[in-house]
Amino acid sequence: MLMVMEVRYTSTRNAGISRDIADAIVQGMPEDGGLFVPSHIPALRPEARFEPKLTYADLAWLVMSPYFDWSETELRPLLAKAYSTDGGRANFTVPEIAPLVPAGSLEPGETGERSAGGVRPLERGVGEGAPLFLLELFHGKTCAFKDIALSLLGDVLRVSLDKRGVREPVLILTATSGDTGSAALAGLGGQQGIRIAVIYPSEGTSEIQRLQMTSVPREGRFVTGLRGNFDDAQRAVKRIFQTASASDSPFKGIRLSSANSINIGRLLPQIVYYVKAWRDLRFSGVIEPEGSFDVVVPSGNFGDILAAKYAKLMGLPIRRLVCASNSNKILHDFFTTGVYDRHREFSKTLSPSMDILVSSNLERLLYHTHGKDAAVAAARTAELMREFETVGRFELTSAHRARISDFSAGWADDGATIAMIRHMWQEHGVLVDPHTAVACEVAHKQWRGGSEHVAVPVVVAATASPFKFPIPCLSALQGLSPATFKAGEDLELARQLSAITGKPMPKAIAALEHTKILHTAVAEDATLVPSLAAFARSSP
Repeated sequence: MLMVMEVRYTSTRNAGISRDIADAIVQGMPEDGGLFVPSHIPALRPEARFEPKLTYADLAWLVMSPYFDWSETELRPLLAKAYSTDGGRANFTVPEIAPLVPAGSLEPGETGERSAGGVRPLERGVGEGAPLFLLELFHGKTCAFKDIALSLLGDVLRVSLDKRGVREPVLILTATSGDTGSAALAGLGGQQGIRIAVIYPSEGTSEIQRLQMTSVPREGRFVTGLRGNFDDAQRAVKRIFQTASASDSPFKGIRLSSANSINIGRLLPQIVYYVKAWRDLRFSGVIEPEGSFDVVVPSGNFGDILAAKYAKLMGLPIRRLVCASNSNKILHDFFTTGVYDRHREFSKTLSPSMDILVSSNLERLLYHTHGKDAAVAAARTAELMREFETVGRFELTSAHRARISDFSAGWADDGATIAMIRHMWQEHGVLVDPHTAVACEVAHKQWRGGSEHVAVPVVVAATASPFKFPIPCLSALQGLSPATFKAGEDLELARQLSAITGKPMPKAIAALEHTKILHTAVAEDATLVPSLAAFARSSP
């Protein structure tokens, strides 16, 4: 009988920490300030690749169950509920959950005005082009990819709390660049015994993202803007986690967890849709049974592309992982030079969910570059993170860079983003949001640098509905500057976008027209902690 080794969860900075999945999910972050990582990456079950007829919930069970020490009767019903296609209970508007949509092809030697931004080219091979596909991840309750994981996390967290015998209320602390906050409020809000606090950059989201967060009921929910950017919000949340047990902490005695991708329970469900993308290519005849594909992911906090890396480590034949950045291109520079340096100007862009200079999940990738000896990997990762926290930069050795050579990177500025939205609509009839446009631009650039490439399919993670970002979309389609459009009119502009394109506006966005803003607070860094602590200690 084949023995399957149980997956435990250790810290990226301390190999002495070992937790089961319930502890890791409830705790959110290890007490040493690192992140939980699996003790080993389990192999993908053959059925997950080759069984032809699987629902998304069935596939999620095959992919995720090795990471859980839970029985099938405990985990599988949660997956069935999260990914139900029952119209009355469904969390998603399409039965495929994450449909794969053809979007033209990438041709070598292509030229055009979409040329701003740098790129590290893919390796060259034989072939004349590559089919391009969009993996649409935005058909959930808040029209962004975060819904796929957060539709599950609430119930997984509740069961984890029961397993740990936790009876006191839990406070979910979540920093967001826009989409995680609304998805967490939709997926976890209203769960018995769970209260949630969302902190977003007060001037760093789209209006529709902000409306989705600030219009939720107040009961059990705390939503506040923070003067600053996402990095400031994330830094504040991490600081609370790291100091919560101190004798003078206002959060001492309060059980904390997180809905960000710093929580391993948020990250694991994201592996599933990359497996589904491969299956869709395989069973539609685009690739052979052992064929490979490339993924291009718009990246801010690095969680979404890290999930693709985990899928590859499990055995999914992903050839290249392409990290797409906007003008805040710290990740591009890291994969190009091996240097991670946060000392740079921060840019507010048309793709605000990627306006991030400190990508938390990169720490998990660093850990995995240092081999299978957990003690060595944790010690080296802790050293790099101390260096980063002290001087704001670190550099990988050439040996460690070689271990992530399957990553490539590119970036696009706002001008290139607008041009790509226009190109995708005019050439392929596909409407994309600015984050997805950044990834599409990077994908095209990978092919414009030469005449010969390996013509494997390229899958772009389409991370948000274009109707959440009507200004850049209308700007692209109408040939106008984004500055032409008035702030505060996003819902009307979304209706205009629908009328121009003939694409229906998602019901979740249309419904915002009748909502009332209930959360109006905007905090300074100095006032955030007292406000959060007061909420945490208030009566449920």
